[in-house]
Amino acid sequence: MPVQIDPFHAIAISRLAHRMRAEGRSVIHMEFGQPSTGAPAAAIEAAHRILDADGMGYWESPALKARIAAHYSEAYGISVDPERVLLTCGASPAFVLALSCLFSPGARVALARPGYVAYRNTLKALHLEPVELVCGEGERFQITADAVERLEPGPDGVIVASPANPTGTIIPPEELRALADVCKRRGIALVSDEIYHGLSYTQPAESMLQHAPNALVVNSFSKYFSMAGWRLGWLIVPDSLVDAARARMGNLFLTPPSLAQHAGLIAFDCRDELEGHVRTYARNRELLLEALPQMGLRRIAPPDGAFYIYADVGHLTNDSFSFCETLLRDTGVAVAPGLDFDPVDGNSFIRLSFAVSTASVEEAIRRIEPWLSAKAVGSAGLPLVE
Repeated sequence: MPVQIDPFHAIAISRLAHRMRAEGRSVIHMEFGQPSTGAPAAAIEAAHRILDADGMGYWESPALKARIAAHYSEAYGISVDPERVLLTCGASPAFVLALSCLFSPGARVALARPGYVAYRNTLKALHLEPVELVCGEGERFQITADAVERLEPGPDGVIVASPANPTGTIIPPEELRALADVCKRRGIALVSDEIYHGLSYTQPAESMLQHAPNALVVNSFSKYFSMAGWRLGWLIVPDSLVDAARARMGNLFLTPPSLAQHAGLIAFDCRDELEGHVRTYARNRELLLEALPQMGLRRIAPPDGAFYIYADVGHLTNDSFSFCETLLRDTGVAVAPGLDFDPVDGNSFIRLSFAVSTASVEEAIRRIEPWLSAKAVGSAGLPLVE
């Protein structure tokens, strides 16, 4: 029988938001983890030139693979053979490739809860068993080496995300090293989602490859490079899995869009523009971290990186989807329900993406503040979660 997987509830919120906008309502989109900015200007200019000169086709850019390999040397001091880099149609196919190369049906793969909704659902779709580890305030909402060490029987694999979605938390280098050591000793495969690298505010994020050379690393142009719609990502595999990964890529996905590959190569050299986006996110983060506690949302996961605020609204609701739907209808501000990221405790949380303009964040704060105040008055008989 086909495997049943859960819906992505934020998509339903987004559909409502777009319907409201089509009806003439003012909507601020903070429900998805996608930059509101476009691709770097030089990348777009290059794409225009390529459209006139190249008929396109199935293609994997050797220059882009080499540039990605050079990036690991520049950013992390790691030597990566370009042949270990597979170009993919975004991070999602890269994740499918990684899991299908590593595991057979029935394999058990550990991951943090809360965590990105597609981890759990993709594992299920591939007939793999998610082993969700509860990660709360004590663990800074991140998977730990100690938790993996205690798992009996040991899992076949572990998924690590740093910075993480939905929380933005970063795993410190010493904990990454400990995770790598535990997994090596217990024969556990490591998949590291590094899609939010480049978006850090408290400390730089290290690559798992610095501690586990045989880890499989997923990344994408969607977040830091502001190219979500271009559908371009990559997967780094160890030498032993290059052939297996290539066979799967060729049969399941062929190649990523040729135009996106040309633009991605140029985007790597647009750092001034891209770092400007990061400064905007940093300002947006500051505004929300200042405003939300004043509105009563005092329990917030540490947003070290990425562009999310994961906030506890348990003193106001036990149904985060209805909460987000009502917030959107009443204020025009779209945010994601925590239910997507944590099917057990997520009804007490919401996620706000601050990958929008600072003016949009300021306007969202103006709209949300009186709405939350009214909510708090309405639930005055309930204890405030501190």
